[in-house]
Amino acid sequence: MDSTVQEKAIAHPTDSRLLEIARIKLVGAAKDAGIALKQTFAKEGEQLSRQAGRFAHARQFKRMRRAIKRQRTIVGRLAREIDRKASVIGQAVREALDEVLGKAQRIGAQSAQRKAVNSQPKLYAWHAPEVDCISKGKARRPYEFGVKVGIASTFNGNLIVGARAFHRNPYDGHTLSSQLEQATILMQDCAAAPETVFVDLGYRGVDADNPGVRVVHRGKPKRLTAQERRQLKRRQAIEPIIGHLKADHRMDRCHLKGEYGDRLHAVLCAAGYNIKWLLRMIAKKGVPFLRALFLRLVKGTMPRWFWLAFAASRPVERLNDSLGVRKKWLLAA
Repeated sequence: MDSTVQEKAIAHPTDSRLLEIARIKLVGAAKDAGIALKQTFAKEGEQLSRQAGRFAHARQFKRMRRAIKRQRTIVGRLAREIDRKASVIGQAVREALDEVLGKAQRIGAQSAQRKAVNSQPKLYAWHAPEVDCISKGKARRPYEFGVKVGIASTFNGNLIVGARAFHRNPYDGHTLSSQLEQATILMQDCAAAPETVFVDLGYRGVDADNPGVRVVHRGKPKRLTAQERRQLKRRQAIEPIIGHLKADHRMDRCHLKGEYGDRLHAVLCAAGYNIKWLLRMIAKKGVPFLRALFLRLVKGTMPRWFWLAFAASRPVERLNDSLGVRKKWLLAA
């Protein structure tokens, strides 16, 4: 089990770009509400956005900060004017503009300082407020903007049995119980449940929160048996699985909207990986493998009590016909 970052389909968030988007959204919202603005700052806003990017590229950061400060002043002026005129028009118009004004004021406040304001997470995209800034310690990509996704795979075979998105960038260990819950639900048709989980050091300190599962990592070598120390070498097998999910199954970029879209995208990418795994096994082991898998699924999904209840709810003549058809069907399979 391991975690990775599923990036959102957004542009790289910079203060100048976010402030210009906030200005455009404010002007559009005022126009839709029928509010006449004194000035839209359209020409000056575009020029300042370009200047900030050029100054940053030339490493002239004092000039860049001056341009961003002017953009912040423009956004604040527009937000105050819209707020003032909307309150005069009516309460319904004011409520319709609350979301736009809130986002604009939030962007203006966060661009004035590096840390979050009032412990409120920063807004990295206007259309995707659920995006988090996650640092995984990579030299090539120090910061990734998206959502944390936990991946769970089987010890043998590398089949994915869990893929779950976790918003607000939680500690890896705090996601273990939710990840095990999803894996248990997905494995219940096979009459199996996870008993031992092999993780990295990011999952330390959560043994008491998961009493029914043995958590194995290299942070407690004296408490591991010789067999667990050998099996722990298989933990690294999750890394290429994550690589294939991103390179071959589009987990590298999520285009679905909202937190629900993030969760759905993670599950769909894992389902695509499992379908490809199944096709590869069929090509490798032939049709007998598919037949054995099919019979096992039929046996697991249709237990004995099902056929007893089925027999009690049907007449004898139709029951004999249906059981005969089922027997022939299984023999043909």
